[in-house]
Amino acid sequence: MAETKYGKYFIEHDPSRWPNERRPVMARMEDSVVKGSHFYLIHWVMPGFAAPLGEYKYAGHPPHIHKDAELLFHIGTNPDDPMDLGAEVEMYMGPELERHVFNRTTCIYIPPNFIHAPWRPIKTERPWIFIEVNQGPSHTEKSYRQVLPKEARERMNWSMWPDEGYDEPA
Repeated sequence: MAETKYGKYFIEHDPSRWPNERRPVMARMEDSVVKGSHFYLIHWVMPGFAAPLGEYKYAGHPPHIHKDAELLFHIGTNPDDPMDLGAEVEMYMGPELERHVFNRTTCIYIPPNFIHAPWRPIKTERPWIFIEVNQGPSHTEKSYRQVLPKEARERMNWSMWPDEGYDEPA
């Protein structure tokens, strides 16, 4: 489509741009793909996704912040009941790691520089869609591992969760 006047606005995900991606991505958009775009990531969450994270209380994406506000959409795919997520997800919020568990289609709003996560699907019965919207031009992330108990910090594979975009000017 790129040969047409407006074909540049139709973007198919190119996994070669992000070779270290951990998820089955459907679409990814950011300023480096289309100038002026915010960061968007859409991926499937399939049955069995929680298993590799284990049953440890703080498994999953560890606590962190972003420079910009973030929206996390958890969307069920049951056409007879779109609010049924088909999964159970836990999310910890704030420096005190307040735990929230939900099983319905849900959007989580996260203010800029607000500590959030661990995030993890506890169980997934059928595929559902996850959409991450960072209200800035690129993905930024800074770890807040210090809010985890020492034993949790020691068990985490921190190489999977690099800090991004905090050495660059805001």
